[in-house]
Amino acid sequence: MKHRILLSSPHMSEEGYEKEFINEAFDTNWIAPLGENVDRFEQELTEYVDIKYAAALSSGTAAIHLALKAANVGEGDIVICQSLTFSATANPIIYQGAIPVFVDSDYETWNMNPEALEEALKKYPEAKAVIVVHLYGLSAQLDEITSICNRYNVVLIEDAAESLGTTYKGQATGTFGKYGIYSFNGNKIITTSSGGMLVSNDEKRIEKVKFWATQSRDKFRHYQHSELGFNYRMSNVLAGIGRGQLKILDDRIQKKRYINSFYKKELSEFSEISFMPENNWSNPNFWLSVITLKTLSSNYLMDELEKQEIETRPIWKPMHLQPFFKDYDYIGGKVSEKLFTKGVCLPSDTKMTDEDLFRVVREIKRVMISCG
Repeated sequence: MKHRILLSSPHMSEEGYEKEFINEAFDTNWIAPLGENVDRFEQELTEYVDIKYAAALSSGTAAIHLALKAANVGEGDIVICQSLTFSATANPIIYQGAIPVFVDSDYETWNMNPEALEEALKKYPEAKAVIVVHLYGLSAQLDEITSICNRYNVVLIEDAAESLGTTYKGQATGTFGKYGIYSFNGNKIITTSSGGMLVSNDEKRIEKVKFWATQSRDKFRHYQHSELGFNYRMSNVLAGIGRGQLKILDDRIQKKRYINSFYKKELSEFSEISFMPENNWSNPNFWLSVITLKTLSSNYLMDELEKQEIETRPIWKPMHLQPFFKDYDYIGGKVSEKLFTKGVCLPSDTKMTDEDLFRVVREIKRVMISCG
């Protein structure tokens, strides 16, 4: 019986780094809520991406939520958001009582179209924040986007949940905006099983985020709360996993890039298949290797691969097409919609062997040839 080839699953280090830090937490009885692993994980990640401050949180969603709160986004405020993304990018806008306005992507990056962003800000010059996403590890056009945000005096938040390790002109994604967020969910390039990180060069706002994330407990002996708080801090045990994972992040990035180049080489004969865009100003982590199809149904290909125990996924369904968000304004064309309709995320698990990769390629080739 064939083993199932997964899209992207947790991959602990062969060296057992994670266990060392977890055992340390147990030995010192610092299980929760905080402890040295949390402090060190924050420090080590900021050193990796070259930014000053970080807050380790329970999820990437929590990080986006508190980034919006730190940007003073509140009831009735406008937040411009990339449409082609997972709902976790947009949901926190609603948590804050704000109003999302979605914008289209471009084919050059699959991310926020700067022209559509400018059009949105001309229509909504009072917007409080912009959330750009670095989809599947591809960097958005950050020079143009940061310039537009600066002109309109709007806070830029980078959703770098999928792009830890990606650089734009040599600088880490997640470090260009006022706030950047990373995710350590089970399917990300490194994982803490669940968790996230909010980063910024603004020390006071990060300290405020840590305050909010620990139930906004005032500095009194008794429990006193002058502001609404959240239970959003990362546990010391999970932070220990994160510290171990950081040690092998570069290896994981190298493997993700290898997987992408393998697919490109082996499937280059098929004009039906196109790959994610690559630009000389960006070095993606290729969290997932994604293709688009010219005429063949993406659902048909995914169904055929599923029969062979090969897991795939569609590209994210754009937010402006989601039933919950359909009544909010959308600015742009049909790029994100077309990518969703024609896209297929291929298995990109860092535990995959060459034999696994050849198996995926063989099945894709079989479908391509059978369809003429």
